Amino acid sequence: MKSGFVSLVGRPNVGKSTLMNHLLERHIAITSNKPQTTRNAIQGIYNDEEAQIVFVDTPGIHKPTHKLGTYLNKEAYYSMDDVDLLLFLTDASLDLGPGDKYIIEHLSKADKPVFLILNKIDKLNKEQIMNKIKEYMDLYPFQEIIPVSALKDDNLDTLLKVIKSYLKEGICYYGKEDVTNKSTSFILAEMIREKVFRLTEEEIPHSVACVIESMEYKKNSVTIYANIITDRDSVKRIIVGANGNMIKKIGTYAREDMEEMLGKKVYLNQKITESDIIILNANNENYFEKCFKGKSIIKKYDENVTNDIIKLKEIISKISPAKVIVISNYCYNDKYQLY
Repeated sequence: MKSGFVSLVGRPNVGKSTLMNHLLERHIAITSNKPQTTRNAIQGIYNDEEAQIVFVDTPGIHKPTHKLGTYLNKEAYYSMDDVDLLLFLTDASLDLGPGDKYIIEHLSKADKPVFLILNKIDKLNKEQIMNKIKEYMDLYPFQEIIPVSALKDDNLDTLLKVIKSYLKEGICYYGKEDVTNKSTSFILAEMIREKVFRLTEEEIPHSVACVIESMEYKKNSVTIYANIITDRDSVKRIIVGANGNMIKKIGTYAREDMEEMLGKKVYLNQKITESDIIILNANNENYFEKCFKGKSIIKKYDENVTNDIIKLKEIISKISPAKVIVISNYCYNDKYQLY
């Protein structure tokens, strides 16, 4: 059986997460019209009788103007290493811009096949598609150029077929039933964050996170306790909405996706916490004291990093920050990405 890793790279909002979701026929990566919705690399696992393809959905690459942008670029570049293929996605309905050329400069350093995926071709006629192909061919020697419409499922079968032709015979990295490398709680939390972004439109900044604090399973239902975290009261008021209408709407839409995923009746309890958000490096204990003093913190750690958790508790007891939220039980390779 053939197997391999395929990384999806491109500017923000070109449809990387949508493409992965439609290839897998599962809602794995969240989508919204806001740039940089995807904050870390998410693996989606495609299985059939011929191959196992591990798609790596990455944050959109762009010229960063703030710390979040710098972090997201690092995540995307990291995901270009140690994969077998790169899919460079572009929005074919938009003019080729400096952002695309910026990414192509980095692709020139890749020692692996690079496909150009022209997305959103449903907005173009055939002549426009051909002109777009010629335009990109002058910039980089792509191994393959494949026009698709991820949202319309147009030409995705061809894309899968061509990807398989480039993969080698190898082992299966995941089980046949696996669909992602992320935990269930991570996917559920992302569903809530997706609804926050979609329903609040341009009002909410990216300093919003969501955590599933606990889940109580019964035979035909599951009760989920979620914490939506932001760094300012003004954002908190927007998420709550007039008479609590917005938070209710977010919960309603998120619960529908959760029930489809879990196959059970979902009772969703949401709360909103206001907190300063500080990135802590779980592998650098000295970094804790520098960042903790006088700050509320969000700390994300791998469940196996027990030594750091002991150190974390020691520091908390000494400096007594006003508010500490510890996000735990995230699967391996989950980065510390909240800003």
